[in-house]
Amino acid sequence: MAKKNPAQPVTLQPDLRKKNRSQMSLAMRRLMKNKTAILGLIIIISLILLALFADVLFDYDEVVIKQNIAEMRQPPSLAHPFGTDELGRDILARVVHGTRVSLSIGFTSTLLASLIGGTIGAVSGYFGKRVDMIISRIMDMLLAIPGTLLAIAIVAVLGTSVTNLIMAMVISSIPKFARITRGAVLTVKDVEYIEAARAIGATDRTIILSHVIPNCMAPILVEMTLNISFAILTISGLSFLGLGVEQPRPEWGAMLSSSRTYIRDYSYMALFPGLAIMVTILAFNLLGDGLRDALDPRLK
Repeated sequence: MAKKNPAQPVTLQPDLRKKNRSQMSLAMRRLMKNKTAILGLIIIISLILLALFADVLFDYDEVVIKQNIAEMRQPPSLAHPFGTDELGRDILARVVHGTRVSLSIGFTSTLLASLIGGTIGAVSGYFGKRVDMIISRIMDMLLAIPGTLLAIAIVAVLGTSVTNLIMAMVISSIPKFARITRGAVLTVKDVEYIEAARAIGATDRTIILSHVIPNCMAPILVEMTLNISFAILTISGLSFLGLGVEQPRPEWGAMLSSSRTYIRDYSYMALFPGLAIMVTILAFNLLGDGLRDALDPRLK
């Protein structure tokens, strides 16, 4: 009697990779057709370049930090396109260096929050039952507290520093990523390719990391983009209240706070930091809306 060859394990990974590539290329084509999203992307890239080359454009110690009483509160001119503040420091230089502070905190806090919150949400949605109930109730309690208020409370307890500010933003953003990831996992955990992975003996860890999370990235990416704008706005608000980045380090909210005394006579001191906050948040919101439309599988 001829010996039968053992059946080879079935894997859908090549087909999944091909499908993911086609979906990604389709999403990119949709994104490129969205003019407002591309505008937001161009602004964000410009801001990132400004943050990276801030030291090349303006010397930090001489232009940004050093006080020059002889040139204080000068209106915009060729020498100082954005004018000078109450201590004679160039506002343009401080806005440019403030871009580095705001973007670094926004990107770092959002990345950490998405990693922690995404992991918590994936575990909650995948295992379900008691694990899901416990995690969901904890996230519900955190979501019951407004994010900005929670960040203020954390910074007030831990103290004002960049590290504590990032920690506050991470803690206040984790519940959003956990809930979004949990919802996305619930929609994919019982589909055919997950069942096939279980059938060939894949561990839960492998299934979550290799199959579940990659197919849940669309809503997570959109939320990351929108959360950066929320983080920047919250950072500026905390700095305006004196709970964020400390002087003399340039930060847009702190610049607004120090200029409010002179806003009637020297409105430009508050105008340019305020415009920087508005343009940055608008750019991330435009890109986030564009990503949401591009990654929506219901759109053709």
